[in-house]
Amino acid sequence: MPVPPTPPEELLQLLPDAVVQTDARWVITYLNPAWHKLTGYPIDGTLGQSLLDFVHPDDTGALRAGMPVFRLRFADSAHRWMRLQLHPKTDAADRVLSRQGVLIEITEISEQVLMEDRQRFLRLLETIDGVVWEAELGVGNTFLSPQVERLFGYSVEEWRADPGFWRAHVHPDDLAEALVIDDAAYYATHSYAYEMSYRLIAKSGDVIWVRDLCRVDVEHGRPNRMIGLMIDVTEQKSTELELVQSDNRYALATRGSNDGIWDWNLQTGVLHVSQRFNEIVGLSDTGHLHEDGWQFLQQLIDPDDLERVEAAYRRHLSDHHPNFSVDFRARHGSGRPVWLNWRGIAQFEDGVAVRMAGSLSDLAERGSSYDALTNLPGRPLFRDRLEHAIALHRDSASKGGDAPSHEDTTPFAVLLLDLDRFKAVNDTLGHHVGDQLLQQVARRLESCVRAIDFVARMSGDEFNVLLESIDHAGACDRARQIATALAAPYRIDSHTVTCGASIGVVNSQVGFTSTDDYLRAADAAMYQAKSHALGVYVFSGDGDAS
Repeated sequence: MPVPPTPPEELLQLLPDAVVQTDARWVITYLNPAWHKLTGYPIDGTLGQSLLDFVHPDDTGALRAGMPVFRLRFADSAHRWMRLQLHPKTDAADRVLSRQGVLIEITEISEQVLMEDRQRFLRLLETIDGVVWEAELGVGNTFLSPQVERLFGYSVEEWRADPGFWRAHVHPDDLAEALVIDDAAYYATHSYAYEMSYRLIAKSGDVIWVRDLCRVDVEHGRPNRMIGLMIDVTEQKSTELELVQSDNRYALATRGSNDGIWDWNLQTGVLHVSQRFNEIVGLSDTGHLHEDGWQFLQQLIDPDDLERVEAAYRRHLSDHHPNFSVDFRARHGSGRPVWLNWRGIAQFEDGVAVRMAGSLSDLAERGSSYDALTNLPGRPLFRDRLEHAIALHRDSASKGGDAPSHEDTTPFAVLLLDLDRFKAVNDTLGHHVGDQLLQQVARRLESCVRAIDFVARMSGDEFNVLLESIDHAGACDRARQIATALAAPYRIDSHTVTCGASIGVVNSQVGFTSTDDYLRAADAAMYQAKSHALGVYVFSGDGDAS
């Protein structure tokens, strides 16, 4: 008769080595009998206590950071070198629920000396004004120095418990660029050093600028390992964004930019503007210094936009938003209205804004690259973006050999949209309603695409969309989604307006080499779409719809 297998609990009881289990907060939840034999502590009296209470004070930071070697206080009050490689148990969201490991006393003197050297190294790390970290793909941080709590407010346990913690706390405006750099390191084929700057959301909610000095180590047969040092450079970043007061450097900055430059002392109220600033607003003879900066700006801003501009400005000063940018109508010195963009950043001392600096742009002078009505890019910017996509597609295809894969050829698609009943809306309800319709169409288009895609207003009621990193089927699906979204009724003042769109689609698989070829093909497909029930036609080069 076969002997039934020994239950896991009985196996743990029989092990000669001490088995230790803690919860996520280091509270001891399980010990096998070998614990008492090794340390002299009774099991019942130890359960419920923190494992960190038994660790030498100089080594608790090392254990929390992920180092498996430390000194443990025994029942006789002596400290002995131990090795405890803790293995975390996580939930579906990869959050640590518990830790388990086998506690082994280190008996070899040579290894003990080595570990003492590592402890001295860790204590040295604590003198560095930054967070030392190590990470692996799928694991997250395998090591994190204790300074993370002082600089960012998060405990080592909080950070290391979640492999996606860093990505979840990078500022949303910096995340996409940071992930490109991070992913490149995880999948690199050779070791190299790199650096990146980004904003991190601290536990307090404060936004902290971080300079991350990193190195990726690539070793055959194991996941890539990254090592880095995160430094708080918030103060330096603010200083970098200030306008330099040196006359020579200030003159160079103003000559090199077509924007107007301004520097505002918020304590005295004095606003200094460049010659180009005065030219943009048509007040070339007013001088460069204004004793009451806000009063001067109020005189420029259209009364209908003044409340919105002031609210954006006050919000930046009160909430310490990373940057400030607002578009508004202004009265040019010649009497004509102009659309301007005012942007900048404030410098704070002890929580009080003391200075603000930035630039002023005439949106009309961007040569239709920016559409003031819909706040979308115009034809020149779309052509530039499309030209870049064509070059990437061509270059990646040439490097892929005779049969490059889909992933290697950076596929894209061009969409041209024409509103079907726009002229009727203008003729029957007036241009005011037509303008609002164009604005609502623009917002719907933006909501239908991804962050990497590009929406532009070409002219009148025509819009272009560039879909990047998308295959033929994905482009067709997205075009149909857009057609459905635009066909829904629009509510404008007291009117309900229905205005669908005809959409022509051209995929990069057709292999055109110029922006004009793609735009002509999209235009031809768009006219074909007008006779199709779904309002979408995909150019194939042979006259067939997809």
